[in-house]
Amino acid sequence: MSYAFSDQIVLVTGAGRGLGAAIATSFAREGAKVAINYRNSQQQAEELAAKLGDNARAFQADIRDGDAVNRMVNEITDTFGTPTTVVHNALADFVFNGDARKKLDEMVWDDFEAHALTGLNGALHLIRSLKPSMAEAGFGRFIHIGTNLFQNPVVPYHDYTAIKASLLALTRTAAAELGPNGITVNMVSGGLLRTTDASAATPDAVFDFIAESTPLRSVTTPEEMADAVLFFASPWARAVTGQNLVVDGGLVFS
Repeated sequence: MSYAFSDQIVLVTGAGRGLGAAIATSFAREGAKVAINYRNSQQQAEELAAKLGDNARAFQADIRDGDAVNRMVNEITDTFGTPTTVVHNALADFVFNGDARKKLDEMVWDDFEAHALTGLNGALHLIRSLKPSMAEAGFGRFIHIGTNLFQNPVVPYHDYTAIKASLLALTRTAAAELGPNGITVNMVSGGLLRTTDASAATPDAVFDFIAESTPLRSVTTPEEMADAVLFFASPWARAVTGQNLVVDGGLVFS
């Protein structure tokens, strides 16, 4: 199979807004067919699909539900063909505001489970649903969205970071198992992005502090991170799997 973007059918989870919308836009710009997954953001997802044109369509599914994922994949297949590429971006309801975060003595397992169901369980549902068709084609791309808080927990979002770290572990174990089928599994980890719905509550002073702390003297935008995601789906990454690319303007060296 060709590695060209124009031959790829890309499913982006949580793509109705924020980073997911930027990722969907980047793939559409490069000529891929794009399935815009949403859970609740129907209006935003459909407006984005209309903006991106005939090669984009919105598809509803709660990725925490395996049956819903299978239904969505069937709908995408009927519309565009079977997805070749998955960007798992969906995030449990969360607001990045360090001043309002829960401390450890305030947390319960339910806080972690919310992220686990979307991040880990969602990833598992996607792999289980699409691995057979990718293996048959001898080509597949799974790209997970992570965080630079693994290396630099300046704001200890314990629940969010712990589950994203678990997703990185799954990225690597999945890469080892799926590689013989021509399927790569990688992660792109950003820092705080300027600006998404999730980061909108972050004070400007925090953004400014981060910008001054980076070699590039800037806070990464959703569009900049989205373009980095393209790399792992591109021909230039055909021999790259099990990797975690940090995209944060050099705040964290990895």
